[in-house]
Amino acid sequence: MDIVLITTIISALFLVIAAAEPLAARLNLPFSAILAILGILIGGGATFFLNTELTDALNPVAEAILNFPIRSNVFLYVFLPTLLFQATLGMNLRRMLDDWVPILVLAVVAVVVATFTVGYALSWVSTLPLMACLLIGAIVSTTDPSAVVTIFRSIAAPKRLARIIEGESLLNDAAAIALTGVFLTFVTVNLPNPTMVSAFSKFPVLIIGGVLTGLVSTYVALWIMTLFAQYERAIISVSVALPYMAYIGAEQTIGASGVIAVVTAGLTLKLVGPSRVSPFSWTNLRETWDLLAHWAGALIFILAALLIPRMLETVRLDDVYLVLVVIVAAIAARAVILFGLMPLMSSLRLSPKVEMPYRAAILWGGLRGAVTLALALAVTESQAVPVEIKRVVGILATGFTLFTLLVQGTTLRWVISLLKLDRLSPVDQALSNQVVAVALQTVREDMGERTKVFELPHEIVRSEAKKFASRVDDAVHLAEGDEVISDRDRITLGLVALAVAERNAVLERIRERTFPLRLAERAISDVDGLIDGARTSGRTGYQRAAKKSVDYRRVYRVALFLHNRLRWSAPLARIIEERFEVLLSQSVIFGDLEGFINARIKRLHGRRVAGLLQELLSRRKTMVETALEGLRLQFPGYAEELGRNIIQRTALRLEEREYDSLREQSLVGEELYITLVQDIASRREIAEHRLSIDLSVQRAELIKQYPLFTDLDEASLKRLARNLQSRYVGADTVIINKDSVMKKVYFIASGAVEIESAGRLSRLGRGEIFGVMTLLSGKHRRIKARTIVPSTLLVLDETKFRRLLERSPKLQQIVNDTSNVH
Repeated sequence: MDIVLITTIISALFLVIAAAEPLAARLNLPFSAILAILGILIGGGATFFLNTELTDALNPVAEAILNFPIRSNVFLYVFLPTLLFQATLGMNLRRMLDDWVPILVLAVVAVVVATFTVGYALSWVSTLPLMACLLIGAIVSTTDPSAVVTIFRSIAAPKRLARIIEGESLLNDAAAIALTGVFLTFVTVNLPNPTMVSAFSKFPVLIIGGVLTGLVSTYVALWIMTLFAQYERAIISVSVALPYMAYIGAEQTIGASGVIAVVTAGLTLKLVGPSRVSPFSWTNLRETWDLLAHWAGALIFILAALLIPRMLETVRLDDVYLVLVVIVAAIAARAVILFGLMPLMSSLRLSPKVEMPYRAAILWGGLRGAVTLALALAVTESQAVPVEIKRVVGILATGFTLFTLLVQGTTLRWVISLLKLDRLSPVDQALSNQVVAVALQTVREDMGERTKVFELPHEIVRSEAKKFASRVDDAVHLAEGDEVISDRDRITLGLVALAVAERNAVLERIRERTFPLRLAERAISDVDGLIDGARTSGRTGYQRAAKKSVDYRRVYRVALFLHNRLRWSAPLARIIEERFEVLLSQSVIFGDLEGFINARIKRLHGRRVAGLLQELLSRRKTMVETALEGLRLQFPGYAEELGRNIIQRTALRLEEREYDSLREQSLVGEELYITLVQDIASRREIAEHRLSIDLSVQRAELIKQYPLFTDLDEASLKRLARNLQSRYVGADTVIINKDSVMKKVYFIASGAVEIESAGRLSRLGRGEIFGVMTLLSGKHRRIKARTIVPSTLLVLDETKFRRLLERSPKLQQIVNDTSNVH
């Protein structure tokens, strides 16, 4: 086809896409459904004008549309990687990992159940071979969650539920494509049919190969991005190449799953990218991918819809009956998952509880889209598949997709309304009345001050103030008439509002770049946990989530093992560095939250609820301060450098803001402004470079740092270092129980230890020692020693310690002269 025609058609499709979004909003329909309808109308219109005798003027345009080079590979190799990659970049991975069990089970099990349910249902009512029926089942098993997720967000459905649906959709594409490939081999002619065992034995290769390809591709891309660190457009260009190289590399090089490769690449870049790319470049990269995914998603729907009239050209009456069978079987299979498997997983605490109305909405919102049409198109394009099977596959997949888009898609909001999911609960309605009343009172106070500046006639001000006061009185009367909100509900709603305010404060700090961008996902994930916890379990859930945000993660145990057993300290150092920064950011945010409670919560929910929230916030502050104090004892130098780094980043932001203000007031010329901003950018790049912690322990050097041994001669130091053993212990680990017999001396190489003796608590840090006096006195002392943070201890047993004392009179004198040794 002529390049001019191709360019003209594509530009026209972009105009259609532009019109579809406001049209969807006007008609209150899903965007994907509107695109599909427009695509069908364009394809159907082109067919009509080409075959009608009314006019021949539009024949060239109709021919160009119908002959547009749309192949299955265009969907699978051009659009699908873009959509998958952007979806993974937009995920909150840490929160998604909390629900990896339901996501994985729903993605894999749902596809398998749908495949076999549809396949066997078709085999019972048709003359098609079983493998052809299973092929159709695999093709129609993948779902497009965009419509239901968009609606769930608009009605404030639980975020965790939306995350599970999104995570499931990413993986069920891979499962459906893999199953389609398996069953396609059974229906091809002139090729020996494989056994079911040999066909499914390829799945490990598909998965592992896809993961490895995605990892390798991403780290190569990150290496290139590091080389191009000063060139933002080059970094974005590398990111655009990444999903395609991963997909093609997996599919064409090693025969693995391209979908899994792209998902792995996106997740890896999401985790590692913010620490390798400047915050400004990362933000622009994300915005670029959001736009690319919008275009790709729209084009994939509208181009697929253009194919629908062509794929339905040979439809017969009995095909309609088979389409109905596919519809019933697919909905029944999804119902089994939603109303059978999901409640079972909830009862086993593997999945959040999903209320019945939400499950019904998910059931009706299981739309099929371009992936289903692309897989069906791939089958119809294959020369090795019998003609009749190709015809039936195309018609059934297209007919079922049409039903989901035109029937389910257009009625989804009506179903949501029927299920009463779009209505505020009595508590939310009462809360909204309270919010409006407080907001209007605040506006009245502010307007009273601001109208003085206008110097308007007193009559006008008085008249408008009277009108507004009437509105305020009505709002207050309505709010005071609500007796629905109990104290418990007020506390829950107050905690949700407090957590949302914390999320906004975190985002504002990140936007101002006073906190590193690499903290964004961890910080937002922690706050989302607070919101979910408060919504589901009130005060208990909020406190549980707050404690979890301070506790060490599961991966810490793995990092501790690597450091302690294999002497690989990098993962543990990275965890501690991130923990330091997260705790410091939380301690700064708490100041903003106290002001929010006084300014908003107290007026909205009363003094009692505000006081309780202040108490809960105070407990969080205590937890964070305790954790920070332990880290400062463990790494005092690092804590000081990190504090300086935060001050430097804050100063840079304030300086940049001042230059922006001077520029807006035309007090600084453009050339000077560019020079000043470039200078700030170079200094910010240095300030945002991640500080590192050195966890390596050199025993001889550490011993020299102990005040206890500063005057010890070199020979004694060597003997001491030779006899010491290194022991790394985690936080909150009891080293000595009160009832245990002291047999060792402990030197704190790094970390912090709390000693409880005779009812008194004391804390020891790096360079201090405990257990000496108990050994020397020979008396049993009831001492309890507990680590506050992960600590490195140098341990010397009693026999070696006494032998060392006998050989070193100077050491003995030092120990006897030290009165503050435990």
